[in-house]
Amino acid sequence: MNAASAWRRRAVAGASAVAGGASARIVEAAALTSPGAVRDYLRLAIGARAHEVFVCIWLDAQHRVIKFEEPFQGTLTQTSVYPREIVKKALARNAAAVIFAHNHPSGVAQPSQADELLTRNLREALALVDVKVLDHFIVAGNQAISFAERGLL
Repeated sequence: MNAASAWRRRAVAGASAVAGGASARIVEAAALTSPGAVRDYLRLAIGARAHEVFVCIWLDAQHRVIKFEEPFQGTLTQTSVYPREIVKKALARNAAAVIFAHNHPSGVAQPSQADELLTRNLREALALVDVKVLDHFIVAGNQAISFAERGLL
């Protein structure tokens, strides 16, 4: 069983966001219970941003939310994401898994080759410290696509 298929079957505990500067915290008692719920939450959280942001939803071994954070912000068309910093954050959060997401202010929710390469690099870097990448969503307005659902993980 791979991480992406396990993600499709597992519930993620936690849900509502509490804004806090460049990051937000997901409150445990709410309802991110499926990839669809995560997609809906992300559309609300980052879909209308005027600049690109990259977010991480850190999960424990039972795929409960530890923290929702926005480690990188970019420009209208790109965000620089550093795998070393993501690995450091994963270790600091004691995470077992992560869901990535970023927005496309252009309104086109299609992954670029750069998006696919970044996801592959992050997955490989995190695998070295036993953190599973369960999904990567791209959000553009009211649209959101899942790398796991498209077989890109």
